[in-house]
Amino acid sequence: MEFYNFSAPLLHGKQEIKMETYKGKLILVVNTASKCGLTPQYKGLEELYKKYKDQGLVILGFPCNQFANQEPDSESSIANGCLIDYGVTFPMFSKIDVNGAGAHPIYKYLKKELTGVFGGAIKWNFTKFLIDRNGKPLTRFSPYTKPADIEKYILKQLN
Repeated sequence: MEFYNFSAPLLHGKQEIKMETYKGKLILVVNTASKCGLTPQYKGLEELYKKYKDQGLVILGFPCNQFANQEPDSESSIANGCLIDYGVTFPMFSKIDVNGAGAHPIYKYLKKELTGVFGGAIKWNFTKFLIDRNGKPLTRFSPYTKPADIEKYILKQLN
């Protein structure tokens, strides 16, 4: 199985997007939450996206309510919060689970490919996965890795 074989519905309108849509792009996948101490990372993620999207970077946000009930709102509230509070313009997908039996297939795949400190589990909101232009998972970043600290990895792949 490869990353491009998966799909997920967008936050707005539930349109199913195939990950092959992003073939040839450098992809940063991140599980998000609106009521987390790390939520301000949206700002840094959006800055990275605006700075590098024309060079081929895409950020894919996946809201998740599995960590301390920090994404309890409806999808329309999530969308409004992302846009109004942080000006998010990168693609946001429907709320998913990232751990357990109901974990979204994208996350099952990413956790298998890049296990991280806690084995396959996602530790917290804002865990990030960098996927190269060929769909190969490259690097997993902890929730506490600030988006600005990922920039050097992005630049290495874009150049």
